[in-house]
Amino acid sequence: MSKIDEIKKLKERIEELEFVKDFQQDIIADMEIITGVDISKKSLPETLAKEIELKKKNILKENGSINVLGSLNKPFTRESKPSKTKK
Repeated sequence: MSKIDEIKKLKERIEELEFVKDFQQDIIADMEIITGVDISKKSLPETLAKEIELKKKNILKENGSINVLGSLNKPFTRESKPSKTKK
């Protein structure tokens, strides 16, 4: 196997592993949001825990927050209109 083929194969493997890591971090972030338990901070290296924390913030920003019972609390984005008063 040539060096170029070996490098190409290693780059493909890196891409696969990065995909798996991102998928696993997404699952951990979802689980932490649903359960309210921060397992990653206690169990993973600091750099990975920070990545998961960022994923959680992005999920909550996009989807609203989920309380412990699983109810979705969407962020309120519509501007409130002033109510008309009768004269």
